[in-house]
Amino acid sequence: MNTILVTGGTGTLDRQVVPLIQAAGWKVRGLSRHAHDRGDGVEYLAVDLLKEDGIDAAVDGVDVVLHLAGGPKDDDVGTRNLVHAVERAGVRHLVHISVTAVDQLPLTYFKSKLGAEQAVRQSSVPWTVLRVAQLHDFAWKTAQMMAKLPVLPVPGGVRFQPVDAADVAHRLAELALGEPAGLVPDLVGPKVYSLAELTRDYLRVTGKHRLSLPIRVPGKAGEVYRAGGNLTLSGAEVGSHTWEDFVAAHS
Repeated sequence: MNTILVTGGTGTLDRQVVPLIQAAGWKVRGLSRHAHDRGDGVEYLAVDLLKEDGIDAAVDGVDVVLHLAGGPKDDDVGTRNLVHAVERAGVRHLVHISVTAVDQLPLTYFKSKLGAEQAVRQSSVPWTVLRVAQLHDFAWKTAQMMAKLPVLPVPGGVRFQPVDAADVAHRLAELALGEPAGLVPDLVGPKVYSLAELTRDYLRVTGKHRLSLPIRVPGKAGEVYRAGGNLTLSGAEVGSHTWEDFVAAHS
């Protein structure tokens, strides 16, 4: 039986992609802060990618690594540590999820994600990288966080192509079970929305009311957003689930 290591613990994507891989007859190994048995058929090992604790044991005997773990900082460090372990273990395929416009926005998060992607692409292990737009869950949490303020800031010109986690999970499972493909087309949602539209939908569904304050995103990042540099308007794969579908499920 083939074995795949899925990094990322128990996040939104992990919960959806793991059953798809298991249904294909693969054994799944996962990473967590503590080794445990959740009764879902996944072997969870205690691993710290930043400190390199337990990585070699986690990748030992693994055929494929699906790297979903990441955070607001040091994602590049953890990914480099994982890549080194994968190379030592002779893993035959490394699949990595990245983000659209990772090489366009001069923000700390994107710089860290770009470093992580570069670590994978420079690896001696055959690899596949999928860049995806913001998940619907992320857009929802962003609106939720902004709505905690007494006055809602509305950055002008900021647009997103939110994509559903189910669409991303199916694509990742397909890539992980297939052959290494290098940098594949981006995966985005079927529609483009302004941040104002996303937050307005959140307020409507949750019954909240806020005064809005138009603001301008400064610097290079603002220029990229206003020019649509964070969007993939051609050559991308498009998910089938819309933001409206996601919002309706929360209403």
